[in-house]
Amino acid sequence: MKYYSSINIFQKGLLKTLLLSVCLLLISQPLAAQMRKNSVYQQYFDKYSVLAVEQMKRYHIPASITLAQGVFESGAGKSRLAVMGNNHFGIKCHGWTGRTLYFTDDAPNECFRAYPSVRDSYEDHSLFLVNGQRYRNLFSLRPTDYKGWARGLKKAGYATNPQYANKLIEIIELYDLHRYDSGKGFDKFIAQHGYQDSNDNYLYTIYSFNSNYYVRARYGDTFKTIAKHLGLSYRSLAKYNERDKHDILNEGEVVYLKKKRSKAPKEYKNKLHVVRAGESMYTIAQMYGIRLKYLYKMNRLSPEYQIKVGDSLRVR
Repeated sequence: MKYYSSINIFQKGLLKTLLLSVCLLLISQPLAAQMRKNSVYQQYFDKYSVLAVEQMKRYHIPASITLAQGVFESGAGKSRLAVMGNNHFGIKCHGWTGRTLYFTDDAPNECFRAYPSVRDSYEDHSLFLVNGQRYRNLFSLRPTDYKGWARGLKKAGYATNPQYANKLIEIIELYDLHRYDSGKGFDKFIAQHGYQDSNDNYLYTIYSFNSNYYVRARYGDTFKTIAKHLGLSYRSLAKYNERDKHDILNEGEVVYLKKKRSKAPKEYKNKLHVVRAGESMYTIAQMYGIRLKYLYKMNRLSPEYQIKVGDSLRVR
C-alpha cells in the first residue's frame, strides 16, 4: 500500500507541476496567440483598408500601422470621439483651428480634434506624422517594417500606454494587416477619385473585400449614377455585378467595382453557407464577392435549380 501511495503522491505532484507549467506558458505567450479575431475589428479593416493604402501611397506610412492605430485608438470606430468627431487616431488639438471636442484622457477635459469625415481624420493623421519633428526618423524605415514603426511611434511619445507598440504589432499580425503594405492589387485611381464629385462632396465610401472594391447603393441609384461619380463605365459596372445596365438598385445594395472572383476568400475554406429566407443564388454570390456561374459550378447545380431555406452551399 505504501508503494502505491507514494506513486499517487508523485503523480499528483507531477500533475500540479505540469498544470503550473502550462499556466506559466499561457501567461508568457504573446497576446496575439491568445486573442481571437473580433468581427467588429474585421469589419473596420474591410471598410477602411482602401483609405489606409491611399495614405500609404501618398505619405509612405505603412497601411498596417494606420489601420492598427485607427482600430485601437477608436475602438473600431465605436468610441465617443470617433462617433461624435470622426477622430479615429486620438489626435489632440495642439494648435488646431477646426471644430473640437473635450474628453478625459490622460488628464480631465482634454481638447481633441473633430473632423467632417473619417477620410479627413485619416488625412490629418498622415500629416500629423509627416510634419511632426519627433516622427521624422520613422520615414527612413523600410515600408514593410511595421514593427519598427510601432516601436518608433511609442518611443516618440504618440501614446502613453507602455504596451502601445506591442498592441499594434499584435493587431497587425492577428489580422494579417501587413499584406496591405505591399499595395499590390490596389486601384490607385479609384482610391484617389472615387470618394468625391466635382463639388468635393463625399458621396460613397469604398469598401474592400475578396480582392475587390464595392460601394453601397443610395436611394434611387442606378449603375449610371454610381459610374458617373466614380469615373467608371456604367456598362462595365453592370457587367461586373451580372445585371442589366438599366436596373434600378435597392438602397444599401452591394455594387462591385471590378470583376468578381471565382470563389470566396480563404477564410471560407471548408465552411458552408446555409440558405436563409429571402436569399437567392445571386444575393449569396454578391455576399461573398463571387460570380454566379461559379457558385452553381462549385455546388454542381444547374441554373434552373431553386434553392431552399436550409440548403448548404460551398462558397470556396
